[in-house]
Amino acid sequence: MSTTQPTPGDEPTQPSTEPTSEPTTGPTGRKAGDDPLRGSRTSGLYAAVVGLGVLLVLLIIFIAQNTDTTTVRFLSFEGETPVAVAMLIATAAGILLTATAGSLRIIQLRRRTKKDIKNR
Repeated sequence: MSTTQPTPGDEPTQPSTEPTSEPTTGPTGRKAGDDPLRGSRTSGLYAAVVGLGVLLVLLIIFIAQNTDTTTVRFLSFEGETPVAVAMLIATAAGILLTATAGSLRIIQLRRRTKKDIKNR
């Protein structure tokens, strides 16, 4: 009878039930969570800067093409202004109104959440 010793690559593998304290590493020796291509704050900031730069160029083109003067009336106020400026002021006012409504809703939900947590 001959007994053969299994070589290191021939042993059956079974999943380990013991928890490991160290994360597994890949073939490059990096930890499993260290993906070099994952999104980061810097990449998000870069994308935002590029997007805002493109928006600024489009805004400059819009203003340059809409220089005709128009009369603007609001309540008892009246004035002459370029069309682009009037539209930009209207857009800014709409953004401010939307931001105000959104902020009030967020404050309302925060108060409600704090009240619910306090009552538990």
